[in-house]
This record gives sequence, C-alpha cells and structure tokens, in this order.
Amino acid sequence: MHAVFNERRYLIPFRSALLPHMFTDVLVIGTGVAGHRAALAASAHGDVIIASKGEIKDCNTYYAQGGVAAVTDQSDSFQSHVEDTLIAGADLCDRPIVKQVVEHAPQRIAELQQWGMNFDMDGDKPALGREGGHSAHRILHSDGDATGMELSTTLDCKIRETENIRLFSNCFVLDLITSDNGTPRCLGAITHHPKYGLQVIWAKATIIASGGAGQVYRESTNPRVSTGDGLAIAYRAGVTLQDMAFMQFHPTTLYIAGAARSLITEAVRGEGAYLIDCHGERFMVGYHDMAELAPRDIVSRAILAQMAKTNHTHVYLDCRHLGGERFAKRFPGIYKLLGKFGIDPAKDPIPIHPSAHYMVGGIRTDNCGRTSLHGLYACGEVSATGLHGANRLASNSLLEGLVFGKICGDTCQEMFEDAGQGPMKIISDIRLSERSELDLHDVRSSLRSVMWRHVGIEREGKRLAEVSEMFEFWGRYTLDKIFDDRDGWEVQNMLLVGALMTEAARWRCESRGTHYRSDCPAAVKSFRVHDVWQRGKSEPELLPVVD
Repeated sequence: MHAVFNERRYLIPFRSALLPHMFTDVLVIGTGVAGHRAALAASAHGDVIIASKGEIKDCNTYYAQGGVAAVTDQSDSFQSHVEDTLIAGADLCDRPIVKQVVEHAPQRIAELQQWGMNFDMDGDKPALGREGGHSAHRILHSDGDATGMELSTTLDCKIRETENIRLFSNCFVLDLITSDNGTPRCLGAITHHPKYGLQVIWAKATIIASGGAGQVYRESTNPRVSTGDGLAIAYRAGVTLQDMAFMQFHPTTLYIAGAARSLITEAVRGEGAYLIDCHGERFMVGYHDMAELAPRDIVSRAILAQMAKTNHTHVYLDCRHLGGERFAKRFPGIYKLLGKFGIDPAKDPIPIHPSAHYMVGGIRTDNCGRTSLHGLYACGEVSATGLHGANRLASNSLLEGLVFGKICGDTCQEMFEDAGQGPMKIISDIRLSERSELDLHDVRSSLRSVMWRHVGIEREGKRLAEVSEMFEFWGRYTLDKIFDDRDGWEVQNMLLVGALMTEAARWRCESRGTHYRSDCPAAVKSFRVHDVWQRGKSEPELLPVVD
C-alpha cells in the first residue's frame, strides 16, 4: 500500500474534550442481521447502543431474497453442509469454523421461529429450497423471495422491545477511538448525526457489523450505504484485514438500461430456471457439470464468456417452462418487479448481468469474533471468520450473521471486568491540504468504474498495477482533505478499501474462488494461505488455513 493510505489515523480533526460524550457497555455498529443479533445477545449482559448509518432498510440483509441455509431435514446432514461449504470455498475455508457455524444453525432457526419469524411451510415442516453449490434442499425462506425483509422485521421488533438497547439511526461512525497506553484497545467511536453533529460514544466493548463494500463497483446489488466504512475504520485503527481480494459477484441481476441493478435470487435457478444467450441457447451445460447450479464464481465467468462469444451486453434467465402461476407464487417480489418493466416470466426471458454482491474478505476474527484490537469484535459481512474461504456458499451469509452475531454479543462481556482506561483526552490535528481538490463525484464514479473493469470478475496483473497507480493519484488529492459531510467521508473510505482490494488481488498471483487472474488461471498451492493486511505494512502476513 502506498504511504498516502497510511498517513491518516482519523478522518477529521477533533478534540474529544470539546465534544458531547455518551457512555454504554457495548457499541454495535450496523443494523443488519449480524448487528441486530449481536445487540440482542449483548443486551443480556449490559446496556447497548446501536449506531446505524441509515434506517432498517439500508442494509443487505433487508434485501436478501434467497434464504438461510440450515440442516433441518433428516435426509440432510451437517457433514453434507460442511462439505458443500468447503468445496465452494475453494480450499481456503477454515474447517473448524465451518463446522461451528453449520452445527449452530438449527438452534438459531428455532430461536427465530420462537420470536415470530414466519418461514414458508410445507405442511408442518419448513419448505426447503436449493441453491447453487448445495447438494441438498436446505434453504429456508419467507414469503417466497422476501426472507431478508421478514428477518429484518423480526429482529427489529425484538430490538425495540428490549429496554436496554438504544438505536441511533442515521448515525455515521467516522472512526474507532483507541488507546495506545500499554496494550492498544478500542474505547468506542466518534460519530456524526445530521441533527446532533459530532459525538464520542465510549464503550467497554465495540462490535463492528457494518456490512460490505459492494458500492466500490459500478455494477452492484448493494444499497448505497455499502461503502466499506467498517473495513476502513478498522484499518485506520490498525486492525488486521484478511483475504481482501475476494469479492463475490452475483450472476443474475436484472439488466434494464438506465435502471438500478436488482437482484434475481439464485433460488430461481434452484427451482429449475435456465440461463440462455441472445440466440436462445442454454450454455451452462457446456461450462460445468452442475450447469446453472454451479458455484457463483463459475456461473459469473461463464456469463461473461458467453456475452463475449455472442458480442451481447447480457444474457437471459429462462423461466418460461416453470409456468407463470408457479413463478408468481414462489417469487412474488420478483414477479412484481418484473411487471414494472413489462416482463412476464411465463412468456419473456429475463435479461440479466452479473454484479458485485458480497464481500468475502474482511476484518480477521477468531472463533469468538475477536479482532486483533483488544475490545473490538466483528461479525457478518464485514468480518473474515474463515467460513467462506475464497467464495461464499449461497445462503450461508444470513446464517453466519445469526451465529457470529450471537457469539460476539456473548463474548464481549469479557470486557466488562476489564474496562481498563476510561474516557481520555484524544486530539486529532490534521493540517489543511495545500493540494488542489478533485471533484468528489468524479472520483467516486471513476473508482467504481475502474474497479468493475479491472478488479472485477476477471483480473490481470498489468491492469491491477495500473489501478494501483490510479488509486495513488486519487488518494494524494482526496485523502489529504478534510470533509464535513458523509459524501466526502464515504469517498475516502471507498478509496482506502478499493486500494486494499487491488493490492490483495495483485499479490495473489493465482486463480481461486471469486478471484480470477487471466494471467494466472490456475490455483497455486503456495497461495493456499490467508493474506492478512495491516496499516503501515507494505506486504501481507501469511497465515495457514486451518484444516
């Protein structure tokens, strides 16, 4: 990483003694499935503040269509779910973590049912779907394709009826507050609210559950808030990040010129839909034995290859043989969405194109959600637990959020007896920049475009080197500036996260999982390691995969 990305410890200048202060036992950053579940678990041990960048809808969880993967049927087994996860993860998963998450799944599902979540039923048992990479039907879903919405609503209701949890909506976390006296530790965060301005939230324990970074790509399924803020604040605080080259691309997002990209869940292919090209040819049978149900990285690359072969901007999802009534019943949300564009899935193939979807790498944690910074924990998409390896198995993400959210919320009580140094005087002095300023909108648009073109589904070494040079230029004229609104802070975070992803992709001279290097098309045994990145270090630390 160029020095420009390591110079700034805090995004803004401030003096903690002059700011309003708030105090809590646990600060949770993020309101997706992981953040909500962590807050609920932590509330059993102390007071909790949840800092949400937006509202309940402003997270990937709310828009999740597929479901939650869990072994709930006697014909299925934990071992099968574990093996499917390991295969999808391209030999980079930590097996003990996979086993831990899979075996905790039934308990977390039963808990949701007790809290009132309505899963779709087949008689007196949950109706189970199947998605790519799974060898069995084990995906629980709600309202067909509205699992995320139902899950978010269920957890939100539980949060609001829990007296010792306070929810701060539209609260932007700029940076973690840390103490360097003795063992570095996290003391909370500095935040900004449009109404109340800057505040310091002091916490005995802090849990980052802020989601992913899909907005660093031009084509993305993620909501606008997914700008990698949690990854950036962790890196600036010296926390180790892991496997940053791995971003998962969803093969099927609705492709309508001029319209936002909307997810078409993998469950549609699980129900039997085909992928066809502009000539009506079903092409996945020629790319993989599992055809449309192959892992997402394989399907995404196959779509790109077929688009190039046919010189066409997109391919199609063919659901006509499923029947309109069946489609509308199983996927009511998607059916309604398609209707807005005049598409009838019983008669018309659905135009689709891959998009950035899920950040596989993230903040490195242990099996209890602890990070490298004392007092800081991470769970959900922002974390790298070792579950996903180099490629996430479909519908394992909501499951991971539930399992590790609970684990983090329980584990963080260890900090209550180790409160250490309380509120302290922190001064962040940042000199005014003498360099000219780039247009923020242009920087944001350009970095998203270059990430899509050269750090996307297919990558190449020389192009990655060029992208690093671009990031260095943008960083020199943007990261040295002081901004007073979230647009500026988001662009600075996106530059940092994009640069980290590019450096990790340059270092990993092989192809594995979601990371495909056209100049290094095979997996290389010596790269079967986790690459761990930390502020101030130009090269990653390499850690073995745990078998």
